[in-house]
Order: sequence, then C-alpha cells, then structure tokens
Amino acid sequence: MALGLSFPSSHRLHLSPYYPSISSSNRKVFSLPSLISSFNGIRIQCCPAKALGPPSLRRIGERILVRAAKRGEELKELRGRTTEELNEEVIDLKGELFMLRLQRSARNEFKSSDFRLMRKRVARMLTIKREREIEQGINKRLSRKLDKKWKRSIVVRPSPSLKKKQEEDQKATETKKSA
Repeated sequence: MALGLSFPSSHRLHLSPYYPSISSSNRKVFSLPSLISSFNGIRIQCCPAKALGPPSLRRIGERILVRAAKRGEELKELRGRTTEELNEEVIDLKGELFMLRLQRSARNEFKSSDFRLMRKRVARMLTIKREREIEQGINKRLSRKLDKKWKRSIVVRPSPSLKKKQEEDQKATETKKSA
C-alpha cells in the first residue's frame, strides 16, 4: 500500500486535507494528519540564546538602539530651534533633495541613502512644527491653509551644496588667474 504501510483491505488511505476522516457504512477512511500540514515556515525554538543566533547577529540589535538614541538627541536639538529656523532648514533640505534628483537623472555619482535620510529629517521637522501648532490650538484645516501660504512665500534659492560648489569653483578660477 502507499508509503509502505499495510492496512486491511477494508481500510482506505485518504490524504486529502480538505476532507476529514469520514467513515462510511461499508468502508473506513484512514487519514494521516502528520503528513498533511498547512505550515510552510520555520519553527523558532523557545530558547533565546538559539533564537538570536551567532554573536555577530546579536550586535545588530545594539546598533538599532544606538541609532534610536542618536535620533532622540537629534529630536531634542530640533525642538530647541525656533519655527523659523526649522522652516529655513526644511527649505534647504528640499533644495538638497532636488539636487540629488538632478544628480540621479544625470547619472552622476551620489549616495542613494541620502534620499531617505533627508526625507526623514524633513518629516521630523514638519512633525515638530505641527506639534507646536497643536499646542497653540491651530486645527488641521487652518494648519493646511497656513502651510499653503508658507509654501507660496518661499523664494527659490540655490541649495547649500550648490552654493558650496560655486564658491569652490570661484576659488579655483581665482587661483588659476593669480598663478
């Protein structure tokens, strides 16, 4: 019979997971529940030392804690700034993001991780800005209205990295002229 198991001729081997063991009037249905399982993953042992794996993997959790601590320090530093300073830095970071997008489209070298870092930093600043509005009692509708007004008032200016690059280029041309 199937799987090297022998049963009396009156028994039938039934391996379908959809039909439970049903006994009919003249035949008995036999199923092996240990062979049928809907679980396709890996079972994790309850022992914490084995679950963590080798010591190299255990250090990853420590790194995450260090990053969270740095983020906490950054939030304290950002909360110490005025709203105007936050607005200025948001504008600068959005300009930097624009420059990164230009570099990516021109296929120049850039750090792709900078996109994520800058977007997260902008989000943190805008969150702090919104927290301050909530403390002042400004509702969501008025906040959106003020935000639109603020965005319209932004004067387009070169990003800090572009300014730095232009200054370096000017110094290089001045040294060439003087030499």
